Amino acid sequence: MNLAKNKPAVAGLLLCVAAMWGGSFILMKDSLHRQDVNSFLACRFAIATLVLIILKPSVLKKINRAVLIKGGIIGTLLGSGYIFQSFGLTMTTVAKTGFITGLYAVFVPLIAASIFKRRVTTFQWLAVATAGIGLFILSFKGLSFGTGEFLVLVSALLFALHIVSLGEWSSSLDTYALTVIQLGTSTILTGLASLKSGFHLPPDGNGWRAVLLTAIFATAFAFIIQTWTQSFIPSTTIAVILTMEYIFAAGFAVIFSHEVLTARTLIGGALAITAMYAIIWATGREKITA
Repeated sequence: MNLAKNKPAVAGLLLCVAAMWGGSFILMKDSLHRQDVNSFLACRFAIATLVLIILKPSVLKKINRAVLIKGGIIGTLLGSGYIFQSFGLTMTTVAKTGFITGLYAVFVPLIAASIFKRRVTTFQWLAVATAGIGLFILSFKGLSFGTGEFLVLVSALLFALHIVSLGEWSSSLDTYALTVIQLGTSTILTGLASLKSGFHLPPDGNGWRAVLLTAIFATAFAFIIQTWTQSFIPSTTIAVILTMEYIFAAGFAVIFSHEVLTARTLIGGALAITAMYAIIWATGREKITA
């Protein structure tokens, strides 16, 4: 069976990616009190890159000029997004960071339509708007907008550009090689960013466990899946499904950190889930193309 033609299975894989990213918040929470964010990210991306190369050494032979250039651009967008997000997070709340970052789902169709001239249907716009409203209800508190919020907004734009760029280029390039280059580029960027305060390795066993788990599952495997699925699924669909990251993060917080499940969490989560199911249903009625 061609897995790419099995739309429920593909959507399930993307939900696994969102779940891994949502779960990484729980894993990272304690570690980031003892290791600065950019050092954590540099370790995470470096290990993920090495894992992919060790699992498939022959990938190095598939890295050609096109993969280097386009993978480097994609990796620069990804790494820069994480750097801006981390700096913004130090100046604003986690709730605001979650909502503003989730705005990449709104930016993706705007970029796809304006720069790459991709058609975005009315139904897709409605799904994006519903997801945005859900994220707003779920996590946004207050209407103040300062430096921290601006930096996170820049990260959302960079993440959107990352998604759209993958959608444009992944179908013509080797998925595995493209993932290795984008993660390797992100390693270099976050490593350089960590030098400002001095690069630090994880301080203890718990720190290393968090780095290893997020590197292997939430980075190496997650970005392989995202890169592959974006070779045949529209970027707008990808963006809406991946906003489930914040729903999973909220759910894991309730389960493992015993946070209170409020009415706004339920309402916001329900809207985001509705948007996800709607866009999966709409995609299922159309032929999946690159």
